[in-house]
Amino acid sequence: MSTPVTTTRDWQAPLMAKARWRPWEFVLWAAAFALPLVFPSHSLMVNEIAIVALFAMSLDLILGYTGIVSLGHAAFFGFGAYAAALFAKHVMPDPTVGLVVAVALSALLGLVASVTILRGSDLTRLMVTLGTALLLLELANKLDWLTGGADGLQGVVMGPVLGLFEFDLFGRTAAWYSLTVLLLLFVVMRHIVHSPFGATLRAIHDNRLRAMAIGVPVAARMVTIYTVAAAIAGAAGALLAQTTGFASLDVLAFDRSADVLLMLVIGGVGWLYGGVAGAIVFKLLQDWLSSVTPQYWMFWIGLILVLLVLVGRERLLRPWTWFGGGRKA
Repeated sequence: MSTPVTTTRDWQAPLMAKARWRPWEFVLWAAAFALPLVFPSHSLMVNEIAIVALFAMSLDLILGYTGIVSLGHAAFFGFGAYAAALFAKHVMPDPTVGLVVAVALSALLGLVASVTILRGSDLTRLMVTLGTALLLLELANKLDWLTGGADGLQGVVMGPVLGLFEFDLFGRTAAWYSLTVLLLLFVVMRHIVHSPFGATLRAIHDNRLRAMAIGVPVAARMVTIYTVAAAIAGAAGALLAQTTGFASLDVLAFDRSADVLLMLVIGGVGWLYGGVAGAIVFKLLQDWLSSVTPQYWMFWIGLILVLLVLVGRERLLRPWTWFGGGRKA
């Protein structure tokens, strides 16, 4: 009896099937780009959601796909914001060039910081990543001659995107600019997670020792994906600085890292659209609750988070399962 031979095409087929775009995805992205035109008064909100969605997806690369926990992902977000703002103020105001510079510098920072996550337990990584963000926060505060310190970096004027599209007061150009960058980087991340490289990341996430035993270069993979995630987080920070014309210590604060974790809890980890869904729900809830109860909006978001953990996201989204029932036919 002959043993069936497994070819490269056999194990690549499932990856290619997952990477295939579905019709609803084209509709989703088309609707996103239409929002600033249909609802111009909400363009600034669309811009903010696009930025935090990109930030959330960058964290999902290391947390949901690789299993690297982090409480200091805001370090790369804030570094990218300051890099883009300083580049625009002191070198040239071109947003696309500034974005590329911020991404490159954030990737370099991620590469240097990646050595801190190669050893130790998850608790160690939580503390080390948090410490990295706090160090950058204090550094930005002390270098007030460069960063503006507690007052923030002001006087940042951005040129038109591609030399053609000026940033307007309504935020439509900013929204389309951020959505375009989000889509381009989403395509990159989608290609990564559905590639053989992405399959090794999932193997590391599931069982690091087993991945090492079958020959996966675990350390190299972790360094690579951490650097990529840092670059994408830096891009999100750069978008924030460029579309607002301002960078402050807030971009490096612990709240940034905590909020993006909440978005992934809401939207789900190990699924790129989870970052998008979590960002939409979180920002809309934050905007609505802060207008209804300005002093207690965090309480209600915390309550929703507790319900998600206790009840489960799937059961919460399917009310008929709250009492043990199954899916209706």
